[in-house]
Amino acid sequence: MAPMKTLPQLAQRDLISIQDLSSGEVENILDLAAELKAHPSDFRNALQGKQAVLMFEKPSLRTRMTFEVGIQSLGGSSYFVDQTQSRIGAREEIGDIAKNLSRWMDAIILRTFSHSTVTQMAANATIPVINALSDLEHPCQALADYLTLQEHFPDLQKLKLAYIGDGNNVVHSLLLTAACLGSNISVATPKDYEPAKSVVERAKDLALLSGAKIEVVRDPRIAVMGADAVYTDVWASMGQEEESAKRSKIFAGYQVNEELMSLAARHAVFMHCLPAHRGHEVAAPVIDGPNSIVFEQAENRLHVQKAILLLLMGDKRSDSAGYSHPSDRKTGARRGPQWSAHA
Repeated sequence: MAPMKTLPQLAQRDLISIQDLSSGEVENILDLAAELKAHPSDFRNALQGKQAVLMFEKPSLRTRMTFEVGIQSLGGSSYFVDQTQSRIGAREEIGDIAKNLSRWMDAIILRTFSHSTVTQMAANATIPVINALSDLEHPCQALADYLTLQEHFPDLQKLKLAYIGDGNNVVHSLLLTAACLGSNISVATPKDYEPAKSVVERAKDLALLSGAKIEVVRDPRIAVMGADAVYTDVWASMGQEEESAKRSKIFAGYQVNEELMSLAARHAVFMHCLPAHRGHEVAAPVIDGPNSIVFEQAENRLHVQKAILLLLMGDKRSDSAGYSHPSDRKTGARRGPQWSAHA
């Protein structure tokens, strides 16, 4: 039998924001995700008997599929609750929903409009709550993005990521993740579409400790200059459809096209969290070109989310694969689990 390997421990019971994680915990999630990707069969029964509920207010392809496949590939099961027609909390108070789910489930995975829905659920639940997207952050996406970047650029502290477009939830989580890892990020947005000031300030505070360089500029050419990776997202997110025409005019100079990519490093890769609108935020030759890694990002959503699930959903039982895990779940403690697994 192979020697036992202790996997990392999360200090928090939930994953609501990248701010919940220390720099070491971000690195540990990426390392565990890489191990899960390389040796998936070693973790086949790690969540045997575990159940998670997915409550989504927004349509989803990648987030839903990767969480459901991830849970089941670890031996657990998932239950999807479609909230696209009725917001969470509209029929029943969020606190009551959380207390009910805590008695039936082992984790709650939320994809919401309002970030307060996630924080209220976490405040009332006695099981882990995972933010699968809110209007403030998209932590699972950013962690998968940096796993993808690490596969192409092993030394993330030498990396420069340029983000071009709307200062939305995705860029919030990218800023915080970059700051945690000591990686450099330059964000270019039109006036009045910058990332939230509080998030930028927090990222800069973290950067003082990690050595990251955090930059928010107006000119996309400045942001992209010499970048190792160039990232963009849709100009109008879900819930902003009525602003599409207005935003198309405002963001017209922020399209990631071949001319803009020519200012990045010759080896630069292109990134997008998808879905993408070719001819709007990105030109088709860029997203469909040889330097595009958008589908690698999509694949890595699976591996990162499996790592998060492993670190948050375990219990004291051991399974046939040799996993063991002390947990403070049900006690209300904020300390997360620690796994032992075969190396």
